[in-house]
Amino acid sequence: MSRFENRRWLVIPVSKIDDINFSEVHEPNAESLRKSIDGTQTFVKYEINIIEKTYTETFENIPTGESETITVEAGVYGRPSVYSTDYTEYNHADILELLATKAWSEELKK
Repeated sequence: MSRFENRRWLVIPVSKIDDINFSEVHEPNAESLRKSIDGTQTFVKYEINIIEKTYTETFENIPTGESETITVEAGVYGRPSVYSTDYTEYNHADILELLATKAWSEELKK
């Protein structure tokens, strides 16, 4: 099992910062976002829940005493509203690799 198995990082253009609903991601506000060296990209992190198989549950609605049934469809849940397949979503290992590149990290001068 990998570290942060259900966490994802979405790299987006900085022009999308105003579209981020900060209640849906781990970052508290726009000022806390890390930006690429050239200032054109940033990212948000969030937790997802992957449902492998559609299932149905029946439960008792306590206030009404009636039986209710819900169906949960297979899919990925928890992505923020700024999510789009136009942008790349990374897992933990892949975001670490990306952030180590020259696009995201300056070289230390000796």
